[in-house]
Amino acid sequence: MQITASALSLNVADVSASVSFAEANLGFVRQMEADGFASLGRDDAGLNLIFLEVGLSTFKPTALAGHHADGLLVVFVLDDVDAYYNELTARDVPITTAIETEPWGERYFQVTDPNGVVYQFVQWIEGES
Repeated sequence: MQITASALSLNVADVSASVSFAEANLGFVRQMEADGFASLGRDDAGLNLIFLEVGLSTFKPTALAGHHADGLLVVFVLDDVDAYYNELTARDVPITTAIETEPWGERYFQVTDPNGVVYQFVQWIEGES
């Protein structure tokens, strides 16, 4: 098996709100869209973000069609998490979890889009354990 691309597909109530958030604050761009569906990409992300309207009739498996993206963290590892934190706070993007460093060296912060999708931005700090 050879993986040629990756995507994360999330059911959300308002596709356009999540798309707008990802474009304005995460640097993703629309690559495909249709009624109740949008796929966004970014050359350096390693995956596409796909937003599907909750209850979309074509969603499979049908048992999960009504579920909402919940309890999931979308995590991106950055080379300078502090700079990105400062950029978002300067633009008044609401911060869900202020920047902090875990004892094992994970420096991170979180933001949440209008549909409740939580994005976590991480930088691994060397020398921490």
